[in-house]
Amino acid sequence: MTKRVAVIGECMLELQGEAFGAMTLGYGGDTFNTAVYLRRCGAAAGIEVAYATALGEDGLSAGLLERWREQGIDTGLVRRIAGKMPGLYMIQVDPAGERSFHYWRESAAARSYFDAAVTPIEDQAGEFDALYLSGITLAILPEKGRERLFVLMATMRARGAQVVFDNNYRPRLWADRETARAAFERAFELATTALVTADDHQVLMGLPDLEAAIAHAKGLSAAEVLIKRGAASTLVREAGGKTWHEAATQRVERVVDTTAAGDSFAGGYLARRLAGEGAVESAAHGNRVAARVIGHRGAIISAEVMGDLV
Repeated sequence: MTKRVAVIGECMLELQGEAFGAMTLGYGGDTFNTAVYLRRCGAAAGIEVAYATALGEDGLSAGLLERWREQGIDTGLVRRIAGKMPGLYMIQVDPAGERSFHYWRESAAARSYFDAAVTPIEDQAGEFDALYLSGITLAILPEKGRERLFVLMATMRARGAQVVFDNNYRPRLWADRETARAAFERAFELATTALVTADDHQVLMGLPDLEAAIAHAKGLSAAEVLIKRGAASTLVREAGGKTWHEAATQRVERVVDTTAAGDSFAGGYLARRLAGEGAVESAAHGNRVAARVIGHRGAIISAEVMGDLV
């Protein structure tokens, strides 16, 4: 049975390489990365993925759309806005595989997605079985756009759709922590599933240590909660249950690039979960996908090297 998922956020142009040296141009963004891995891992189960964002009418925007379609992503929720362009970021990766980012996104088209009387995702919301968004989705939107997104979350949840919120928290994208915390708390209240990275949660909530962050996350009201703890097992409370279980992570011999670790986890988890598998089994699959991704360079790895995971 086909299931349709709407993913909303921003996909940017990506420069990767050595500053003032050789650079390659790609594309990526947290929610878009998740959309790709969700589509790959869920295609056999009939899961279709549409990406909601805004782009310009320039050649780079057209190039992005073409490449998204090649990845199997439905672009029917994309707005094209004259005079706007995609955002840009640069990744530098250190010898241990950890990355640092530099962004040019203040005037990116995605920020203006809700600057219309009705957007494609609002108009077509009734056609989707699930909605996925992240803390970065919240961060890039102005206040009025964020409020429209909260209404969309509430509307979809009320009619029985799954609403999945991933807590990616990037302090530099917010005016202050209080504003971010208020927005995250709204999103957590509206979500049916919360994906929580423990160290992000600790920073956002101003908690003294990781254990305090985990304890706080366990109290979230979402029916299903997953708490990611890096290399440690993922904590899972399945919808309708009260007991916490653990989903094993997979040991990686050599970490090459941690970009999209959490994004690919979300895609792998959601693919299995929407296909009807249990939450713990789905989380374990998400961990397997993430382990494969961080063993290769780039946010979106070749489909050929993950053929056994789809």
